Amino acid sequence: MQGDQLPVRATRGELPDAARLAGDTGAALVDRVRELHEAIAGRSFGPTGGASTPARAVHDGIARAVYTGVRGGVRAAAGVLGTVADHHPRGRAAKPFSHDPRGRFVLGAVNGWLGDRLEAQGSTLAVPLAVRHEGEDVPCTPDALAAAFPDATPHVVVFLHGLMESEEAWRLGAADRPTYGEALARHGWSPVLLRANTGLHVHENGRRLAALLEDLVAAWPAGVQRLALVGHSMGGLVLRSACHQAAEEGRAWPRQVKHVVTLGTPHTGAPLERLAARGASLLHRLPEGRPVAAVLRSRSVGIKDLRHGALVATDWAGDDLDALLDDACGEVPLPEGVRHHVVAATLHRDPDHPVSRLLGDLLVQSASAHGKSARRTIPFEVDDLRHVGGLTHFALLNHPAVLELLEDWLGTPR
Repeated sequence: MQGDQLPVRATRGELPDAARLAGDTGAALVDRVRELHEAIAGRSFGPTGGASTPARAVHDGIARAVYTGVRGGVRAAAGVLGTVADHHPRGRAAKPFSHDPRGRFVLGAVNGWLGDRLEAQGSTLAVPLAVRHEGEDVPCTPDALAAAFPDATPHVVVFLHGLMESEEAWRLGAADRPTYGEALARHGWSPVLLRANTGLHVHENGRRLAALLEDLVAAWPAGVQRLALVGHSMGGLVLRSACHQAAEEGRAWPRQVKHVVTLGTPHTGAPLERLAARGASLLHRLPEGRPVAAVLRSRSVGIKDLRHGALVATDWAGDDLDALLDDACGEVPLPEGVRHHVVAATLHRDPDHPVSRLLGDLLVQSASAHGKSARRTIPFEVDDLRHVGGLTHFALLNHPAVLELLEDWLGTPR
């Protein structure tokens, strides 16, 4: 086993941890409702001054007792469910959530919003970065990789999903057409799907990816002559961060990288995350708005990295992640000798249409996907910038127009 080998995910305790998460979420919801109630009551009793003191004391006492009871009941019920699940034979024999496509979908969404806290708590629901094959984590060891990829070739294309997704995301529309990996396999590429906890900082996932790819390349059954990296949305940021950190650490695998493809990646930030940050800041100024602001601010650090497209730890050093800060992301150089193919999508077929300029693909504006903003321009080659019109953000995961670009760029390895 290589020194950087990442651990295979433990699955025992998923049901108790899910019950615990449900209890924590329910209790937090009760707290937010209580805070909203208190804010409204405070505004209602305020104008009456001291005359309302006795009535307010009775009201506050009853309200505290009710909310404390409800909060305790939610936690107790969740605890009982978790204990039963942990000790009941059926609960112990339950398959991991990741074995089912719907379970993978739910885990991806939960990790996107709460993944940083789940990992800090040691929850089994926090998914580690791993190679995935048929619903299982595959250790980056020669035997495990040979068993999972019996038809391995020296040409490897790695796919990394975006925020709140899993490796299952690449199968969007697969009932009607092949996935990108399946199509590229016909050209001699070996597709490798990864899954990551997208609630973590981009730079942390980049650090882990740099280590995982070192082990993958060292243990690949056919040896690696060419390595291509394909990332959707946040996945593209993680790929760029991994390439940068691997180069700084002197790792070997970047020498095999020939192509990096980013699909709808917010290289200079996502407007929806900036809107969430501004909304939370405004709501926090009002007593009635603070409970809602607390919910908005509970989003993961991974989501907050999307505000300006942060790639390295120094982009946030010493900063409050909920503060309304200007884009202070440092320039991360593109690795030499690697072609960066950049795809942006827009709802309207015309990229210059007002709808295209304002909404982009619904989540990412085309300028950001092409590495441009008022403050920064990432030096992608103009010839490698592409626009695909009439698509949403998630359609980029499996679409004939994008596949045509991938086949053109990657081709058939010689």
